[in-house]
Amino acid sequence: MVRPFRFAAMASRGRSADHWREIARRAEAFGYDTLFMPDHLTDQLAPIPALTAAADATTTLRIGSFVFDNDYRNPVMLAKEAATLDFLSGGRLEFGLGAGWNTRDYAQLGIAYDPPKVRVDRMEEAIGIIKRLWTEETVTHRGTHYRLSEARVLPRPVQRPHPPIMVGGGGPRMLMIAAREAQIVALAPRVNRKGGPRLDSVTEGSLERRVARLRRAAAERFAGLELNVIVFDAQVTNARQSLVAALAARLKAAATALVQTPFFLYGSRASIAEELIARRERTGVSYVALPAGAMEAFAPIVASLRGK
Repeated sequence: MVRPFRFAAMASRGRSADHWREIARRAEAFGYDTLFMPDHLTDQLAPIPALTAAADATTTLRIGSFVFDNDYRNPVMLAKEAATLDFLSGGRLEFGLGAGWNTRDYAQLGIAYDPPKVRVDRMEEAIGIIKRLWTEETVTHRGTHYRLSEARVLPRPVQRPHPPIMVGGGGPRMLMIAAREAQIVALAPRVNRKGGPRLDSVTEGSLERRVARLRRAAAERFAGLELNVIVFDAQVTNARQSLVAALAARLKAAATALVQTPFFLYGSRASIAEELIARRERTGVSYVALPAGAMEAFAPIVASLRGK
């Protein structure tokens, strides 16, 4: 089954409250399905209040975390805040969760940056807790990392049985968890020690291998999974722009042609649309997140492919 295309805009900053609301309204007007926000202690808006404001400024635009770092919040509080986001937005939340990777955030928070296995174990336990809190009256839990006694989350999320869960990550263990728990799988590249994408995980071949691994792990669930990629940089050569910007886009397109990658998009409207359609045929990726700076230039592509 070929899933219809959906598109998200990734934003995190606003010059003012009015400007932030305008970003959300523009994303909706341009035809984007979702506004995504990251979750870091860098120069960005805090995701929960910012997503609330974005939802309040729009009527159909979905809002999503890309992705909440599990270690920054207790799962009971995160479940309650996410349920409230879904409630206040009228059922428009997409709940993304990851195991955490930004060592600078951990240092600022004064919490331990545990080995990958510990962080992923903790996130896996938290997902189970959050799902139960959204669907059960009360939850008592005695696990390796969390202890709950008759915990309860009210109000309930509007979406039933709960908001779609997006698991983001590139490693085998994260794909196994996503195969079992998620409705949306963000096929993010693996990161290096400096937080940048590892070059061996941004190629088209690497993406195809991860999808194959996910397919094996998900088995009968695979057909119901929505596959997502985040585009780190994107430029359209035939958008209205300066000669310098157009030339830069063409040079980048030529460079990335040497290393086929789904995480950077450069070229004409027609060539990018063809590339996205071909990638969906090969890998099943139908949900594309674009940087806010490219939102307007990509609007014609979004209009031509969204829902098809």
